[in-house]
Order: sequence, then C-alpha cells, then structure tokens
Amino acid sequence: MTRAVLTLGILLMLAGCGAGNPAPEAAGQTASVNAEAGTEDAVRAEGSEAAGEERAVHTDGAEESGTENASRAEEQERSGTENWEETAGTEQYRNFTVDNVLHVPDLGEIHYCVYIPDSYDGSRPYSLYLTLPGYQGLYFQGAGENIRTEDFAFAAMDYNDEMIILAPQLEDWGETSADKTIALTEYYLNQYNIDPNRVYINGYSGGGETLSLVLDKRPKLYTAALMCSSRWDGGYQAVTDARTPVYFVIGESDEYYGSEPFIQAYEEIRNRYEEKGLSEEEIDQLAVLDVKPASYFAEGGVSNQHGGGARLFSRDDSVMGWLFGE
Repeated sequence: MTRAVLTLGILLMLAGCGAGNPAPEAAGQTASVNAEAGTEDAVRAEGSEAAGEERAVHTDGAEESGTENASRAEEQERSGTENWEETAGTEQYRNFTVDNVLHVPDLGEIHYCVYIPDSYDGSRPYSLYLTLPGYQGLYFQGAGENIRTEDFAFAAMDYNDEMIILAPQLEDWGETSADKTIALTEYYLNQYNIDPNRVYINGYSGGGETLSLVLDKRPKLYTAALMCSSRWDGGYQAVTDARTPVYFVIGESDEYYGSEPFIQAYEEIRNRYEEKGLSEEEIDQLAVLDVKPASYFAEGGVSNQHGGGARLFSRDDSVMGWLFGE
C-alpha cells in the first residue's frame, strides 16, 4: 500500500519554536489559510518523491477486539465533568455558535466554536469531531477566527450529518492546550450522547503539534487522527499501544516544516508496530504517510504548500474520507 503523507500545519509560524512550545507565525501573515503567503519561509524540504494518492480505509473498531472496545469506552468515562460550567456563545457563523466557554478547574477557560445538528435530540448516539487550528485560529486572533480561516469544520459536514463538530481556540501548542483539548472532548462525551467509537480529530500546522501531544496523553479517546502540515512533538509509545490510526499529510516542500519531520514520525510509528508483530496490512490501516508533490498544489491553484495545504487537504476526499472511515 502506498505510504502517503498527512499535513497539519501552521500559516507561517515564527521560526524557532520548540517542541511543545507556542510556534508563532511570521508577522504580517494574513489570517486566512485560503490566501497564499506572498513571503515564504526558507524551503527546508529535500523534495522527497510523493507516493501515489491512495485512500487508506479503516473501519471503526476493526483493529480492536471486544475487550479493546470496552477499554476505549472506559477510557472515555471521566467523573467530575458535570460540575464544569459552560457559557454559551451568542454569535452565529455558518451554523456554528462562536465563542462558547467551558470553565474547567485547574485549566481555566476553554474557548471554542460548536456545531450541533438540528436533528440531535439525545435519543441516539452521534459522532464527534474536533479540529485544531494553526496560528491564525488561536483565540488571541479573535473569536471565531479558526472557522473563518480554515475549512476543516465545514468540510466534515459532507461526511456525516449526525456529527457534533468542535473547533477549539487554544492559546498555543503546549501541554496546557493539549490538556484543554482532552478536557473538551471528555465534556462532550459525558454531556452528550456520543458514540465512543466515532470520535475523530485533526490538527493543522501548530494544531498538529498540539494533536501529537494529545495522542501522547490520551490516544484511546479518539477513533482516528489526521495530522496536516505539521510535525510530531509527542511520544510514540501511547499511540502505538492504543493502536489509534494516524494519517500524515504534507507538501513535499512545505515552507515551514518541510516533509522530513512527518516522514520520520511515520517511520517511527511503523517500526514500533513491526516490533509488535503486526502485519504490513494491519500497519497500513494504522499509519499512513501522504506527501503531496508540487503538481498537487499547482493543480489546486495554490503556490504556497504550507498555507495552501489547509484549503486543499480539507477538500480532498482521499484525506478527509480516510478520517471518517470512508
């Protein structure tokens, strides 16, 4: 099976960010990921040849036995969330309620946008999807800037009309932001009727760095994870023990990260599964590398692989379809 690449990225974060630390983008960069950067960071990719675009399909629970499914459900049960307070947002944007605030002891405020389908009445379990933004979508940029500048949340609606969608606006790409992402996930799992085997998450750019930390802390909370135009800052033991599927997608010459960090993370995960004795077919369902060539971006009408990737990946059925098991 083709080893493809998954891209979670940032719109030109200020160079020099360390793993687990905020990675601010270049000053003056436009907030919209749909607008391509006129000034690019130095290209660090070495032009690895992209593998053919092949969709990797995973089926919910296919890799897990009944015992492991029970373990996933147990992992998602957490007490205390009923005492957390939520302040509902008042602004609407494209069917999302903007700037909801979840107040969590020891973590403080978690700002996020949410879409709850009109059909949801709690009588049957729905899916849950979280999308973590790049620099332009952090809360200090303004309430709702994450969904105004990235399309992942809206593209997800095309795959499941019975899915609650959360778009957190975090402060950075460190441990606290990862903990807030986990807390928000737990809150919705406990307060809404959510199928624990249909909880999906993606992260673009800096949001991808946060996602790697989330998967290092609580991988069993999530059914599958999509890493876009980013790098892996977390560890590998927890995610491979949990066998949470991860798809890496990035441009071969991503202007900020280059493609090498994703290639290295993918190989590390794959090697660990090989050491566990998994077959090639099993590993292909759990780890996918999708490095997009320059022609992919040219055909999509963008010249900046990092900034333009967010727009193209969110509308690429081979990428988003994988996440939702199609």
